Amino acid sequence: MKLPVLVERYIAYKRSLGKKFDTYARALRLFVRTIGKSNHRRISPDKVLAFLNGSGPLTQYWHHKASALRGLQRFARERGFPFHCPLPAFEPKKPERMKPYIYAPEEIRRILAAVAHMRMKLAYELEPFTLHAVLLTLYGAALRIGEAISLTVADVDLDQRILTIRDTKFFKTRLVPIGPKLAQVLTAYAVKRKPWAKSSSTTEPFFVGRRSGRRLSHPTVECWFRRICNQAGVRREADARYQPRLHDLRHSAAVHRLLAWYRRGADLSTRLHHLSVYLGHRHLQDTQVYLTLTPELLAAANRRFHRYAFSEDSHV
Repeated sequence: MKLPVLVERYIAYKRSLGKKFDTYARALRLFVRTIGKSNHRRISPDKVLAFLNGSGPLTQYWHHKASALRGLQRFARERGFPFHCPLPAFEPKKPERMKPYIYAPEEIRRILAAVAHMRMKLAYELEPFTLHAVLLTLYGAALRIGEAISLTVADVDLDQRILTIRDTKFFKTRLVPIGPKLAQVLTAYAVKRKPWAKSSSTTEPFFVGRRSGRRLSHPTVECWFRRICNQAGVRREADARYQPRLHDLRHSAAVHRLLAWYRRGADLSTRLHHLSVYLGHRHLQDTQVYLTLTPELLAAANRRFHRYAFSEDSHV
């Protein structure tokens, strides 16, 4: 069996088990393209190592690729397919998990101001007010970028102020209430998008490109967001490996909400569960990744503890 056929069978098998398997599928298809027309039964260790190392710095993706190849090899062996992939005996240490960038409210305002002054050529797909609406949706509804650009017209109920997020990362559909300000932004966008929409069907994408009238792509939005951040001066240190991302708007929304609850003295034992459901997480532990400790959050937590520990009602 040829390697491309083996890879596609393996991907289909994993997805038949209810897994999205997108990251591993991309890695395996990249492996097929990298190996090319060489003898798939005798892949040299040098070629495997070159595939794993890639051309850039070591990232978590190295281990994703190695894990994908191990799974493929196990799948082939269990079914009697002649495929052997000589993986390295020792793996490099996994890089430290990237710390999300929590945008300050003032930085978000600067980003939105920079979007308003974008100068776009007619050949470009993305209009400034489209990017403006997308960014506010990512932050205001704490969505993943894939969830936002997958919204259809039917998914955006502006009268009830509810977004329907379908087939998410964990194969669930959830309802996300939005505030009146975000609803106003999306209502204005819904009017402006009409000349570009390919049809009036409610199954059409809500966020569309100017020229094609089709759904926006993640790379397009990410590319322009990176430019806007540079223009607004929003970045980590000059030599930092990771710069602020679109996905960090979701992290920021979660942290800012938690900070607001702290300041209001809300009962976090119940609110954290609500936040987890709002974000579409299966377990409360999944939400902990988003609760990056910021100086403001730490100060609010310290004040809460101080009131508890030294109040007249303290039981200590």
